[in-house]
Amino acid sequence: MSALRILRAPAVQALLCQVAAFPLTLLAVFLLARAGNAPSYLTAAIAQGIFAAVLTACRRLARWWLAIGFLFPLALLGASQFAIPPWLFLVIFLFMLVLYWSTFRTQVPYYPSGKAAWDAVAEHLPQDRPVSFIDIGSGLGGLVLDMARRRADVRATGIELAPLPWLASWLRARFTNSRATFLRGDYERLDFANYDAVFAYLSPAAMTALWRKAKKEMRPGSMLMSYEFAINDSTPTLSVYLPNTGRTLYIWHF
Repeated sequence: MSALRILRAPAVQALLCQVAAFPLTLLAVFLLARAGNAPSYLTAAIAQGIFAAVLTACRRLARWWLAIGFLFPLALLGASQFAIPPWLFLVIFLFMLVLYWSTFRTQVPYYPSGKAAWDAVAEHLPQDRPVSFIDIGSGLGGLVLDMARRRADVRATGIELAPLPWLASWLRARFTNSRATFLRGDYERLDFANYDAVFAYLSPAAMTALWRKAKKEMRPGSMLMSYEFAINDSTPTLSVYLPNTGRTLYIWHF
């Protein structure tokens, strides 16, 4: 990954906004102290959060980064009030690293789709022929394991970049003797032409690139499914609203 691409990553830009906000916070604290109103740590943390959120908005990052920018200094202040041993922070950091390994680059956090989505996917897969199915960003593997369990003629595969979810799904398949296959890697390296159905539960930030890849590689007769997130550049062939979740399964036929 090039240095320029790293700098463009939203997480890095949000961090840089925090760094840039710190001198502004120091200036605000200095001016308040000069005026005889020495601020508390809480006031300084709130000021840091406000400055960081404003700078984040100026960078036009997604709205959730504004909330993260504001709350981050307050979270640090809150954590400092507890006698937490340093090693525990390291353990938590390492756990979050292997769980959200790919989020830094892909902007796709881990979030499970759930049984309602699995039922909808199974219902709309071709019923009259064998199907090669892949879940890109398969997480803990629930959907892929479910597809393999439901139909013997479905070749169910999942691909996951984050190490911990991939390992969990791989172990689940081994311990249950499932036919499901789990790959560790980036779905961008796959050839969608090898699959009849591609399922994605990603994020709005990833949809444009996903659609570009699907248009280029998917064969006639294949289908792309996206849970919750639509593609701005294309109207889906079918939109299946799941009332018990409040979400929609979008389907494009090629």
